[in-house]
Amino acid sequence: MKYKEMKLGDVAEINMGQSPNSKYYNSDRKGIEFLQGIRTFGENYPSFDTYTTQYNKISKKGDILFSVRAPVGKVNWSDRKIAIGRGLAALNVLPNFSSKYVYYFLKKVGSQINSISSGTVFSSINKKELANVKILIPDSLKDQEYIGTRLALLDKKIELNNQINDNLDSLLTTIFEKEVKNINYSKANLTDIANYRNGLAMQKYRPKSNEKSLPVLKIKELNQGFTDSSSDRCSSEINEDFIVKTGDIIFSWSGTLLVKNWLGTTAGLNQHLFKVTSKKYPNWFIYEWTKYHLNKFQTIASGKATTMGHIKRSDLKESQVYIPNEEKLNKLNTLMKPIYDKRIEIIRENQQLTYIKQILLQKYF
Repeated sequence: MKYKEMKLGDVAEINMGQSPNSKYYNSDRKGIEFLQGIRTFGENYPSFDTYTTQYNKISKKGDILFSVRAPVGKVNWSDRKIAIGRGLAALNVLPNFSSKYVYYFLKKVGSQINSISSGTVFSSINKKELANVKILIPDSLKDQEYIGTRLALLDKKIELNNQINDNLDSLLTTIFEKEVKNINYSKANLTDIANYRNGLAMQKYRPKSNEKSLPVLKIKELNQGFTDSSSDRCSSEINEDFIVKTGDIIFSWSGTLLVKNWLGTTAGLNQHLFKVTSKKYPNWFIYEWTKYHLNKFQTIASGKATTMGHIKRSDLKESQVYIPNEEKLNKLNTLMKPIYDKRIEIIRENQQLTYIKQILLQKYF
């Protein structure tokens, strides 16, 4: 397979976004979907909570969305007509080039593009600089399409798995609300049913020279679902209690409050995150009860206006739960555990698919 080096501006038409006046924003789903920056950029496709009725910077279906501001280099697909705000560019790949290939090439080199950006407050790159980005591309359109299609199939499978997991998660919660949240059961609190282990200040546990290390799981990584080359590292010799593995229940109790099964690989747990475990109750039980109280915790955290929003351990102790008797819990476990375990199985499958994808990226780019 032969490659040639070209400039991005010779491969795609570049349209820079701009923001409409905020008075044209609305959340009642009127007008066109508006993507401002990368706040709702997503992993493969964006999600929307803002719309606008006056706009002229529109991406088309099949365009590549590229962040040109803080941070530069994030890439996404435009799967329909979208209004794009300042900080984004829409790349319309020209005929005789594969948009899928260009998309995955930019996904691979995006962080390198961020490193050449400028700006004292926000990193940014202008249209001319973006057009001059060098892209290595196969001579043959057939080869471009072959590479892009193989990677796209992996992404499609990963996205389908995510949708299945979202449905399974909703099913768990529906059954939980009906069968477990019952005032006739025994009363307890969250700390009675689970151990909420806070992470370490990992800057104190840096790996020594030539020592094996682990990526650090912080709120950023929990949000995105994986660690990456920008993640901090910690010693692999930390106590097992502070090591997180795929599928573990993680509760972010400070900043962005979230309850999630960890989607990434083995990592060290940073402070401001709880690893939620129990020796007595099944994982689905402690997961659902923690998630049940999440809205209340978010309200408590948002009320701390002078500090970074957070909750205290006392808030966990004051959060009531209901516990079925042993016979009822065992019956529920036969129903809930297979659903919960299937979610973890799918999470691990996505780990393998992502690993294969990384191998292909290394091979072709």
